Amino acid sequence: MATHHGTWGYRDRFGDSFGRTYFRRFGPGVVSSVGVGTYLGDPSTEVDDRYHDALVTAFESGINLVDTAINYRCQRSERVVGRALRDADVERSDVVVATKGGFLPFDGSRPENPGRYIQERFVDTGLVDTADLAHGSHAMTPAVLDELLDRSLDNLDLDTVDCYYVHNPETQLDTRSRSAVYDQLETAFELLERRRTAGDIGAYGVASWNAFRVPTDHEQYLSLPEVVSRARTAAETAGNEEVGLKAIQLPFNVVMADAFTTKSHPTDDGPVSALEYAHEEGLSVFTSASIAQGSLARELPDDIEAELSGDSTVQRAINFARSAPGVTSALVGASRRDHVAENVAAGTFDPIGAGAFDAVFE
Repeated sequence: MATHHGTWGYRDRFGDSFGRTYFRRFGPGVVSSVGVGTYLGDPSTEVDDRYHDALVTAFESGINLVDTAINYRCQRSERVVGRALRDADVERSDVVVATKGGFLPFDGSRPENPGRYIQERFVDTGLVDTADLAHGSHAMTPAVLDELLDRSLDNLDLDTVDCYYVHNPETQLDTRSRSAVYDQLETAFELLERRRTAGDIGAYGVASWNAFRVPTDHEQYLSLPEVVSRARTAAETAGNEEVGLKAIQLPFNVVMADAFTTKSHPTDDGPVSALEYAHEEGLSVFTSASIAQGSLARELPDDIEAELSGDSTVQRAINFARSAPGVTSALVGASRRDHVAENVAAGTFDPIGAGAFDAVFE
């Protein structure tokens, strides 16, 4: 797993090449504020090979964070992450590896009949009950997460993942009440607390799309204070003094800044945004869709672009995300070496200060 010695040694190896606060605290050590995502791309050998080369380049250039999920590209993304870790000139202890469980994965390719595949591989085998499924493919019962975590460890060829996310729990809100989803999260967290004690994960988190950045009346809203409360209860139930919930992941970019602007999480002093609440609670925030899956590679709003440093629109978009108060790292999908090189170079520029960032929204 990633360690204090490994990640700080990695920082010493590469840190002088980057701007202020490029490496930031996470877990026992530090992590680069630009990370590599592995979501996009066909489930093919050609794309596997491109990802492999891109990831090796990233690990050998100053990015020590990779984010994946068991369902990404039919489990191929996890497998190529494991291969790249073995081949890169870095130690396992240098690199923070995060993955996710919740969506039931295909294996290698998309089947002709996805519904039948889920039925035969997951329902008929007794792993999941149809009553626990949302959209026919999402489940987060302890039994499912336990099995998916084991499969992820096998795919990655690792003994431990540094952060394991419950993947898009708001998906379950389409089939059950909000209180029932909180109950599901609590039992999921109990399982993850036990897997943390066993050394299979370093920490856990919640990766979301809508849940934490929408108003309270939105059908997919989840309260961060309630999620944190459920994690505390889960830790107590598991007999752990320290709570293992350490991170959230959510989309954040120039055109999706809701996590900063939407104050939907209750506190004693009034509602605050997801980023503010996470900062107050000591949760690390990892941003997905940092360049809006490529759409911000072409153009940024003029008034915002003028505030940002970078040699390209992509770099300025990345630096917007990593400049947001409370953000630990901005994740950017990259399946090509040249994309990695451009993304890494974004970190050579200093992020804008909190005051300048606030001024963008005034």
